[in-house]
Formats: sequence, C-alpha cells, structure tokens
Amino acid sequence: MQNDMVTRVVANPKYQRLVSTRSSFGWILTAIMMLVYYGFIAVIAFNKELFAQRLGDGVMTVGIPVGLGVIVFTILITGIYVRRANSEFDTLTQEIIKETAQ
Repeated sequence: MQNDMVTRVVANPKYQRLVSTRSSFGWILTAIMMLVYYGFIAVIAFNKELFAQRLGDGVMTVGIPVGLGVIVFTILITGIYVRRANSEFDTLTQEIIKETAQ
C-alpha cells in the first residue's frame, strides 16, 4: 500500500514540477547568496583599503554598512524563498496530496 502511494506521488507531473522548480529556485538563491558573501570576503581579503575608507569624520568605515547590507540581503532572500514556498510550493503540495488520496 505504501509503495503504491509513493509510486503514484513520484509519477505525478505536479510532483515532478514541484521538485524541479523548488530545487532550481533553491540553487539559484544559494548561488546568489554565495556570490554576495564570498564577494564580500574577497574584497576584505584582496582590497582591504576599499572597506577601510572612513565615512565622514567618525569611526565608521565603508565595510560596516556593506557588512550590514550582506546580513539584510540574507534576510531578504530568505523572505523571498519563504513567500514562494508558502504560496506556490504549498499549493502544489496540497494538489498532489488531494490527487494521491483519491
């Protein structure tokens, strides 16, 4: 019984679309995040002077708001993924469950 249900789910075109779409979307967001993060680290490693420039007469440097931007960017792309998961991916999952239960 359980194997039959698994076979029906895996054979469902909506399931295949869900897996493909979710996987590619996740990898795209991962690649973007890695570019941002490792780009930040690369600048620190190879061009320290860029982020060490002072902003005004205080002690804040360019690196502080850029680092904060990396953190905010991480929160934003997480929100983008969650929003899509809660709408498109959850809808597809519910459709698959309904079709499989029949």
